[in-house]
Amino acid sequence: MDQPTLSARLMRAAVFAARVHAGHRRKGAAAEPYVNHVLEVAQILAEHGAPEDAILAALLHDTVEDSDADPDPITHDRLVAEFGAEVAGLVAEATDDKSLPKEARKALQVRHAPGRSPAAKMLKLADKISNLRAITTSPPAGWDHARRVEYVGWAGRVAAGLKGANPALDALFETTYRAAIAGLAAETPA
Repeated sequence: MDQPTLSARLMRAAVFAARVHAGHRRKGAAAEPYVNHVLEVAQILAEHGAPEDAILAALLHDTVEDSDADPDPITHDRLVAEFGAEVAGLVAEATDDKSLPKEARKALQVRHAPGRSPAAKMLKLADKISNLRAITTSPPAGWDHARRVEYVGWAGRVAAGLKGANPALDALFETTYRAAIAGLAAETPA
């Protein structure tokens, strides 16, 4: 059997992600379908010359974390079987250990960022870009000004360790980060 085309692999990953995230919504006021986030991350990577496996992993990057409470949770082994070791490995590099407290997970993201593979660095940077955009346009309900400022600062600390793998993504992060800071600075905290 011939190797599937990139288009076929992308569509397969998109459908897989859509099924995993079918009942999930983003935390923002718009409550958009969660799959929009993974599609945006993949689009950012595709538009900035990321490798194919990184784009595929972008579509799948939250499937393990977000299905842990599902009747049929997605595992690393399943991703290997469905999408290959390279893609599954990138997803693993981008996946937090949900058994740890949130603050520990956040600290580990900062600490581990510089040691990630180049493709995983691109994936994490595109994920942070998407999240910063969401914080600006549709912040999570209940996130006050201080919490959003804290998130933006933390995203900047993670991104500092991700730089160098893709200069175009580095520049897009900087632009997005500065816009988020400017937007928050223009607000009157509640």
